[in-house]
Amino acid sequence: MKVFSNSHTFNYSWEEVSTANWRKYCPWNDKSTHVIAVDTLAREVDPATGILRTERLITCKQSAPEWLKSMMGCMETSQVFETSYVDPVAKTVTMVSQNITWANLVNVQETVVYKPLDAHRTQFEQDARITALCGGWQRIKNSIEDTLVTRFRENAMKGKEGFECVLAMSRRVFAEEREKERLRSEGKMVTA
Repeated sequence: MKVFSNSHTFNYSWEEVSTANWRKYCPWNDKSTHVIAVDTLAREVDPATGILRTERLITCKQSAPEWLKSMMGCMETSQVFETSYVDPVAKTVTMVSQNITWANLVNVQETVVYKPLDAHRTQFEQDARITALCGGWQRIKNSIEDTLVTRFRENAMKGKEGFECVLAMSRRVFAEEREKERLRSEGKMVTA
């Protein structure tokens, strides 16, 4: 088993980050073009805790190296099952994901947590555990795990850059909408 860990501080409030998280894979993010679909499977709020639990299926273009695809069977897309928990009281967003594609050959479990550092900054923590399940071939297992850790590292950099774009655009759009609302309430804006 190999572990990939990553952390980053976003200079945005937890409210901004937790809201923009749902737009992470939108056209504003040109760094995550490998994500081709995000389907919400279930969503519910626990009436006792207020925690929003969401299940999503994320479909990505396959980016595995050719040698790995030839070993495991070439597929154009891969799928990941994600369960997220938004706790408005503790102010945390926790996302837990598991690969569906190639699950009989490799197990990838990822946990991401967003939590506020202060009123204007949010801490991002990422932990991925990667285990190749190919019997006793330790050299092959190590190669697969090392390759996937490298991919996680590369995608983490792209993901951070892309999410920064989403956060900036979200802040701008929300500011524009607040200004329109202010003008409407003052009667200075004519509505169509």
